[in-house]
Amino acid sequence: MLTVDYDRLGVGPGERVLDIGCGAGRHAIEAVRRGAGTVALDMSHADLCSAQRGVAEYGHVDVPAAGEFLAVRADARRIPFADGSFDRVIASEVLEHIPDDDVAIAELVRVLRPGGVLAVTVPRWLPERVCWALSSEYHDVPGGHVRIYRGHELRAKLRRAGLRPAGQHHAHALHSPYWWLRCVYGPQRDDPLPVRLYHRVLVWDMFRRPALTRRAESALNPVLGKSLVMYAGKPA
Repeated sequence: MLTVDYDRLGVGPGERVLDIGCGAGRHAIEAVRRGAGTVALDMSHADLCSAQRGVAEYGHVDVPAAGEFLAVRADARRIPFADGSFDRVIASEVLEHIPDDDVAIAELVRVLRPGGVLAVTVPRWLPERVCWALSSEYHDVPGGHVRIYRGHELRAKLRRAGLRPAGQHHAHALHSPYWWLRCVYGPQRDDPLPVRLYHRVLVWDMFRRPALTRRAESALNPVLGKSLVMYAGKPA
């Protein structure tokens, strides 16, 4: 399940892609499949292992020209690569966890080459605000969300860092009610029946991708999209 639109980001064969805060590697897998040399960076050793397994299992399936892959354990505020090392940089659902996010954004810009494109995704203000109102446990945990972004605030941060915002969209509207349910019953609980049933629907939709739910989510994304996705270019 991708949050970033790779056609819009423009990932192609031979390019170098950095996936910051890669998690289980969903964005890194797609970059490898598109032929890009991909670095997945995270502070979690377990997540990096999951990303490696995912790339090995899915990244090279039926893809004759898959890109190379490297997993690196590091902090987004101290990226161990030289200036301008990457053509595309992805930071999906990362910045909301970092207290000094301006430092992290500066690092993302530093390692992006002139003319390159950055894709940032963060929880959208309205669905996230509902989650915070329903449960303090949702965000008030070690490593949890430390802020809620408004779109204009994120654009301003990217501009101050030297980037030129180049469009945005929203994604995953069907996931917003799921997280509201999780907050009602307790974010750490996945056993309540409504939560389990809704999760089954999401998994079914993820793998089957029926036209009905795809059209419904597309229509709802402008209103209930769980994620704000923003693209910005680094001047050449």
